[in-house]
Formats: sequence, C-alpha cells, structure tokens
Amino acid sequence: MLHSFASEDQSNSYVQRALMILRDAGAEISRLGPETSLREALQLIASTALQLIDTQPLDNANTVIYTCDPLTGAFELSSRVSAGEGEQPLIDDTPRSAGVGATALARRSRVLSYEEPDIAFHPLKYGAGIRTAACYPLLVSGQAIGALYFGLYSDRRFTPHELLICDTFVQLAAVAIYNTRQYQGINRALQRKIDELERLQDASQLISSRLHLDDTLQQILNTALELIQADYGSFRLLDKQINLLHKSVTIGGTEEDQEIDLPIGERSGVMGWAALHRQPIRIDDLREPPWSEIYRPFHAEHEMRSELAVPLLGPGGGLEGVLNVESPRVAAFTADDQRMLEALATQAVIAIQEAKLLSAIEEVTAQLVGHTPDEVFALLIARACDLLNTPHAAIWELDPRDPQQLAVRVATNAFPQPYLVPVYGSLIGSVMLTREPAKSLDLIADPRVQRPELVHQLGLTSALIAPLIDRYGQARGAFGVYNTTSREFSDWDTRLLACLANHAAVAIQQAQALEQLKAARTRQVLAETFAVFGDISANLLHRVNNLIGVIPVRVQGITDKRPLLNDDAYVANALHEIEDSARAAMEAARETMAYLRPVREQPTSIEKCYLTALKRIKLPPHITVSACDLTQLPPVLASEEQLRLVFFNLIDNAIDALGDQPGHIEVGGRVIDDPIDQTQRWLEIAVSDDGPGVDAALLDKVFEPAFSTKASAKKLGFGLWWTRSLIQRFGGRISIENNADRGCTFIIHLPPLETPP
Repeated sequence: MLHSFASEDQSNSYVQRALMILRDAGAEISRLGPETSLREALQLIASTALQLIDTQPLDNANTVIYTCDPLTGAFELSSRVSAGEGEQPLIDDTPRSAGVGATALARRSRVLSYEEPDIAFHPLKYGAGIRTAACYPLLVSGQAIGALYFGLYSDRRFTPHELLICDTFVQLAAVAIYNTRQYQGINRALQRKIDELERLQDASQLISSRLHLDDTLQQILNTALELIQADYGSFRLLDKQINLLHKSVTIGGTEEDQEIDLPIGERSGVMGWAALHRQPIRIDDLREPPWSEIYRPFHAEHEMRSELAVPLLGPGGGLEGVLNVESPRVAAFTADDQRMLEALATQAVIAIQEAKLLSAIEEVTAQLVGHTPDEVFALLIARACDLLNTPHAAIWELDPRDPQQLAVRVATNAFPQPYLVPVYGSLIGSVMLTREPAKSLDLIADPRVQRPELVHQLGLTSALIAPLIDRYGQARGAFGVYNTTSREFSDWDTRLLACLANHAAVAIQQAQALEQLKAARTRQVLAETFAVFGDISANLLHRVNNLIGVIPVRVQGITDKRPLLNDDAYVANALHEIEDSARAAMEAARETMAYLRPVREQPTSIEKCYLTALKRIKLPPHITVSACDLTQLPPVLASEEQLRLVFFNLIDNAIDALGDQPGHIEVGGRVIDDPIDQTQRWLEIAVSDDGPGVDAALLDKVFEPAFSTKASAKKLGFGLWWTRSLIQRFGGRISIENNADRGCTFIIHLPPLETPP
C-alpha cells in the first residue's frame, strides 16, 4: 500500500514538472520570430521534447525530428535534428517508406513500437540501444510538417501521462515549425524583392550614367540573366523603316546565330510572336508544339528548352523591340521571373526613349544652322511621331496677317492647308494663352475644338499640345501630336513634346534673327549701292546737263542769227520740238535723281503720298482706283518723295497688269500687332488689283532687278526692285500674293512713327 502511494506521488510530481516544462516551452516557442532559423527552432523542440519523458537520467532517451517537403510531403533528409544522442548521433537512420515515421504520417496519428509488432524497427536504432520507440506526425491543418521520434534505451512502455503530455506538445511543435518556415519564406521573398529593387535601382542609374545605349542594354541584360538564373539573352530593337527586329545586344551564342534580322509574325520565332501580339510569352519546353515548329535556335551548339520573351513597349504601346532570355533547363522560368523581366524591359524602354530623344535633339540642333525653319519643323514632326508613337503632328504659328488666329505652319499630310483656328476659345489657343501643355481624350466632344467635322474626317481622337516658348518666355505657337485612338498621354510624353516644342521655338526665333540680320545687311548694301549710284548719277547728270543743256541755247542762237528760218514752218517746228525735247530730257533726269537722293526721313503721311502719286499717273478710262482707311493711319518716318515713288510704281504696275481689260485697283491700310513681338506694331498697306495675277512660279522673282513680264522698250524691269529697295530703306518689307479669286496684292509693312502702346 505504501508502494502504491509512493508511485502515485511520483506520478503527480512528474505531471507537475512536465506541465511546467510544457508551459516554459510554450513561452519559449512563442517567442520564435523572423530572425530564428528553422534549425534553431527544431533544436529547441527536440531538446524540450526530451525533457518531457519521465526518464532519469535523461541520457536514457533521445528525440529526433525530420521535416517534410511542403510540396511533395517527402522527408527532407538534411533537416535531421536530435537530442540525447550524445557526441555520436546516428547519421543514416533515414526514414523508410514503410517505417514508423511513414506509417505515422499516413495514419495521421502516433505509432508506438510495442503496439505495432508488424512494423519493422529501424535496425540502426536497435543497434544503438533503442528498445522502445514512438513517432508523432507533426500536422498543421492536415498538412504534414514532419515527424517527431521518441526513443527509450530501456525496455519499458510510455506511461499514459507521458503520452498525454507528448500529444499536447507535438501540436505546439508543429505550429512552431510551420510559423518558422513561413517566416523564412517571407524573409526569402522579402530578401529577393530587396535584391530585385536594388537591381532595378542599379538599372535606373545605368540609364543616366551610360553614354551609349548599347552599354546600358548590356548592363540590363547582365542583371536579367543574374536575377532569373538564365543562361542566354538578347535585345532586338525594331527598325521601323523595314519593320524588322535587328540584333542589338546579345549574351551567349555567336555572331552568326543572331546576325539575321527577324520579321514580326506568328511564324517568325518566339520573339517575332511576342512583338506581333505585344505581350510577354513564357515557354516551359520549346520541344512542345506549337513552339517547336517556329523556334529559332539561339545557339547552334546548345539546345535551349525554356524561353521568356517580353516586348519593349514605348509610349502609346508603340513597339521598340523585344527582350528575351533562354535556358537549356525545362521550366526554368517562373511567374516572378516574368515580372522581373517586364520591369527590366520598362527600364530598357526608358533608356531607348532617352537615347532617341538625345539623337533627335542633336539632329535638330545640327539643322538649326543652314536649314530653313520649315525643314527643321518637318524633322521635328517626324521625330515627335516616332518618339510618341502618334500618326499625326502639326506645328502652329500665329498668322502674320491676323495675330488673333493660329495657322498650321508644317504638318503631316493629313492636315489641309491653310488651316486657321482662333487664339481665343480654341484648344490650341488655350495652350498659347496659358503657356502650359494641354491634353484632350475626346477631340470630337471637346468644346474647345473649333472644327469637329475636320477632326472627324481625319479620324483624330486624342491630342497632346505644347506651347512654343522662346528663351524670353514668349509664346510663338503650338506643337501638337494627334492619335486616332483614345490615349492618356503620360508625364514623360508631355515633357518630351515640350522639349521638341522648345526647339521649334528656337528655330522660329533664330529664323527671325537671321531675317533681321539679313535685312540689316541688305539695308547696308542698299545704302552703299545708293551712294555709289548717287555719285555716278550726279556725274552723269552733270555731263547730260552740259551736253543737252546747250541744245536750247543753240536753237535760240540759230533763230536769232537766221530769222528767216522761222518763215519755214517745217524748220521752225523741228527746232521747237528739239528745244522742248531737250528741256524734257533735263527735267526727266532731275526727277530720276529722286530715287538716288539721300533719304531725308521725316514724319510722312501715307495718304498724302498716295494722293500725290495718283495725280502724277495717267489713269486709263477703263481702270478705277480707290483707297480705304488711309486717313486714320499714323505717319511713318520716311522720305516723302521716295514713298510717293513707291505708290507710283505699284499703281503703275497694276495698271500695266490690267492692260486693256477693265479693272479696279484698291489701296487699303490698317495697323496690326506683330505676331511674335506683342510690343511691336506695323502699318500694313495693301495694293490689290483684279487682273490676271502672277504665275506662282514667278512670285519669288518679281522683285529681282530687270524682271518684267512685258516685252516693252519702256519697261526695263527696275520698278519693283526700286520699290522694295526704298521700303527696306524705311525699315519695312514688301511681299506679293495672289488673291483667292483674281489678281494679286502687294503687302507693305512699315513701322509707325508713334510710340506703341
């Protein structure tokens, strides 16, 4: 009886001690965090489990843990951890397919060696002295996490209390192992993400640090191969002129393997397929159809089994090329690898776009000198369509005839000419007024669009427009790109177009500066020419005066000495005509000198010069002349006589153009603002006729010396040349254009004398 009480006391003592160990173990295990390795967690569980066995001393028992692969459920042999085995643990007690551990996992319950005589005991364990064994499956939500083995070196059975305590402990151990694995998985995933972000950051820095595009692509490709464990890779960039994928950068293979340009299509290889469909493609086995039929070998000597190809898509989904990686291993690439390659492809697109932009800027800068603004604008439009992947583009400029309107200066062929829109109330005008880019996702429904019927006709849907801002901050026009589908233009698109627009503004400003320089040189040449002509003409007039001036004197002397000659009507008439012609020649020579006299600039009335010139013209009865709005024009700083000659020549030229046909000549004037410099005003004088007009091929030649459309001995062709020269001496300019219906118009711009408001 006393022995029974003693056994019961020992049992109670064990339970209390085991519960304390279990409580402490639970607290210790709950503190396992992300920084704890799986092996550390397993060792803690094995050591704690050993303490739960009522064996004194502890070296009379041992514990062993094996974990299972979460995907296959097989034991992970390298995971073995033990406690109580001393300095020489067993090494080869690998769980067997029909052993105690496999049976426990299959049954999802514990297995005791003395209850299962049919299960063969592991011979190595029996040889090491183990006589009684138990195996507990470690399960979490039915998933096998591993197995926990208990071994007793004494031939006894486990007590009910030991089994009860172990039943509780293995549940805690399984959860601890599961959580530790989850932590490690999160840590590994997090570390991989950190590595990926660092590599992406390195790729971003490469874009700004590398001088050449090929160097940048080479580094991005190196990063891709390293991150996703690929063996070979390449960049192929699209040649848009021939629509082929051209080799740019390759790692692995030979020059011969990649020398041929690839077409874009279903049957032109994996890269051609990715380019055609504009989407990534991941192939686990290139031997499988349909890829086996279209795959183009990357390396002539090595068979590739897996491939991952990602298209390089620029703004608006425009194709720039394809990035691909390959491997001789089957199913070498995962979905994470695909996402990583897509991220690197984005970095590559940025590098390609920046390289294209720099190339375009260099090309445009080179053309600023030695090329006309229209040639520069045409290049800018071509580069904008390429970089932004849009079919249409146009550069708008303030209309020089009406600063309240914008006119298309240069555009793709779809835009009609002329194409005018008002500055106020229009989409393009709003860009001018705010000096900020503007977007429109639906041009037809946009109330700022002034000609929706034309937008509908051209099939335009969305637009991005940037102002042309010169170095002084003045808006000179607008640069627009237009898409035929709805598109949300990005910030990069906006910055790129603004950059190109600035170069367009520079081209306009530079052209204006060159025109001013040219005009200054022309005025200097004219001044020197007039000075030389003045000297020559003065000398000529002096000699003509001496030679012709003697004629009236001689005629008068003849009639005085021979008065009888007056009785002969024929002789008297001839002498009188000779005297009159000589005097007329003298007067004509003196009047002609007005062209060459030094300019005495003074406030001069436009209307007065016009009326005086009109009085000197012999106007045919079938031609009428009228003036409009000349009275209100402010004076100009000019020579009155020479400005009168300008009107005389232009009206006389119009009369000559009308010929024998009835016609009308109208002279009108107004004050306009300079379309570029809002502080500058001009007097615009238009001399129009309704005659036959001028052949378009001759419009640029009418102001050349000796040009004339009339084969007349009286028309030497100097009239319009003199007219332009005189206007340029007054700081103005003159141009000619054919009217919409009949005739042509000479347009004069002169600076007003008054101070602009």
